[in-house]
Amino acid sequence: MLPVSTTAPAPTRTTTGTLLDFTDVAMQFPNGTVALQHVDLTVNRGEFVTVVGPSGCGKSTLLRIASGLEIASQGTAEVDTNRIGYVFQDATLLPWRSVQDNVELLAELNGAKKVDRQAKATEAIELVGLKGFEKNLPKQLSGGMRMRASLARSLTLEPELFLFDEPFGALDEITRERLNDELLRLFVEKQFAGLFITHSVSEAVYLSTKVIVMSGRPGTIVGSFDVPFPMPRDPDIRFTAEFAELVGEVSHALREGHR
Repeated sequence: MLPVSTTAPAPTRTTTGTLLDFTDVAMQFPNGTVALQHVDLTVNRGEFVTVVGPSGCGKSTLLRIASGLEIASQGTAEVDTNRIGYVFQDATLLPWRSVQDNVELLAELNGAKKVDRQAKATEAIELVGLKGFEKNLPKQLSGGMRMRASLARSLTLEPELFLFDEPFGALDEITRERLNDELLRLFVEKQFAGLFITHSVSEAVYLSTKVIVMSGRPGTIVGSFDVPFPMPRDPDIRFTAEFAELVGEVSHALREGHR
């Protein structure tokens, strides 16, 4: 068994630049599976950190620990804010609620007054480009629009730290690129910190200020790449030699870590 020495996420607002700090984090499940081992990871204000790695390497487990849904089996996992947004692989919208009502949901559950949550939802809906669709049900939306609604729902919490668990993985390439652009616009505008999980190396490089590469299970960090391209990011950067070179370096580290 792994030794236990954990620190749960702290429900306090940060006064420093670091919002998330993992030190020697490991995760062993009750069935004996070791998902993570010796993970050191920080996410600071102004950073958008993306994690890539093979399936089953513990990427989503990292997010669950960061959100407080799981407690690490070893090490310290400190999250210095209680304003956390979480966007899942599925939009997880309630099918019987309109876009407006779905976006209001988290604020409603947090006890916000109706007038306040309506105002926050209206602003978030406009930010993600869904103005005019407030009364639509989820079944009346495309996959990309449902993910926009999911993103808007978390924006109502005004998160300091945003966690993204492969939110665009099921979308077609054009929609995915468009949502990447929208997410970067929100990142620049709202100045949250981001921790993003993806299987796409090109998506990771395009979105990020830093890309983390994980090995196969048990997942550990085998590479870290600073992304030099400035924000706001020109979509055409995807077609440059510098972008392709960095994608190649990250891909090589990913292949080496999976051996």
